[in-house]
Amino acid sequence: MAQASDYPVQLSIAYPESSNRLTAFFRPILMIPVIILSVVLGAPKFLAPLFMLLFAGKFPRWWFDWNLQVKRFSARINAYAGLMQDEYPSTEDDQSVHLDIEYPEDLNQFLPLIKWLLAIPHLIVLMVLGFVSFVVTVIAWFAILFSGRYPRSLFDFNLGVARWGVRVNAYAFALMTDQYPPFRLSP
Repeated sequence: MAQASDYPVQLSIAYPESSNRLTAFFRPILMIPVIILSVVLGAPKFLAPLFMLLFAGKFPRWWFDWNLQVKRFSARINAYAGLMQDEYPSTEDDQSVHLDIEYPEDLNQFLPLIKWLLAIPHLIVLMVLGFVSFVVTVIAWFAILFSGRYPRSLFDFNLGVARWGVRVNAYAFALMTDQYPPFRLSP
């Protein structure tokens, strides 16, 4: 199993010492514009790299950089939606969300045809963790409304689920790495 230092996909989010109660309360409404933008930007992320790898045998650096920026923006949106940051998601700045994916010099040309299949165990676990993460976020929402703070243990759990999801997505759908994702919440 890969260690944190040698896995090519890393996600970190700075823990907020306090959270804005008002924006937390209205977060579902505030999310609408960035969700629409994220859907529009994220639509071509799978098919283009798949065809590039199958027919050209390479993931062009410019397309990788585009996908990385879209994934970073999506990570900021998810952190905002999960109440893990108060700043409205920027289309340019990292803010408190840092996503790094190493550019793969040599990807397997035909592995993208079965990566989704190899990711099924991860997807099953992530479905369960996603439900638990939703419940944890609702609990955190109430905690923020009453205390102005996101409980650290809940934050760390949701960060771990987000980290796992980003790694599986980068492997199976964005095709940005051939290294199989680890089964863990930690870095």
